[in-house]
Amino acid sequence: MRAFVSVEISNKEVVKSITNFQSKINIKAKEVEPQNLHFTLQFLGEISEDVSQKIKHALKTIEFSTFNINFKGLGAFPKMKFPRVIWIGTDEIGGNALVDLAKKVENVLAPLGFISDKPFKSHITIFRIKNKIDDISKKLEKFESYEFGSQKISKIKLKQSVLTPQGPVYSDLEEIRARS
Repeated sequence: MRAFVSVEISNKEVVKSITNFQSKINIKAKEVEPQNLHFTLQFLGEISEDVSQKIKHALKTIEFSTFNINFKGLGAFPKMKFPRVIWIGTDEIGGNALVDLAKKVENVLAPLGFISDKPFKSHITIFRIKNKIDDISKKLEKFESYEFGSQKISKIKLKQSVLTPQGPVYSDLEEIRARS
């Protein structure tokens, strides 16, 4: 199964703010569905059921406290001029707390052979762009400091991802709650 560790975007007002933005900005890109909005703390790729059990056990050892995160600003990978992904960022304090959480995930999964190939960057993908599009940097720059709301982060999830022609379908494999 294809799996990843994530923090879901569950605040309905934040999700509504993001979907309103997605519908307003006119670009040739595939919107990420509201139920699929999340921060990927670590992508795991294809894993077996046996490995999945070991990952669940390792994740349950993580201790973290509840924290708030503010969703603000827009960016693009690899760059604004030729984006493949458009994302929403975070405030510095919440973003740093997410980075720390991602490090905790990586630390408990490293003994199982899971090492991140790049440093974690706190972002939520909201559009994926398959084909090259015109330069939309001017359109996106207007929203570089746009605020989408805030959310309390109190759990992480091990998720399964099934790829379909309509897009990915995610399901929960395990949920780990904050200690406080």
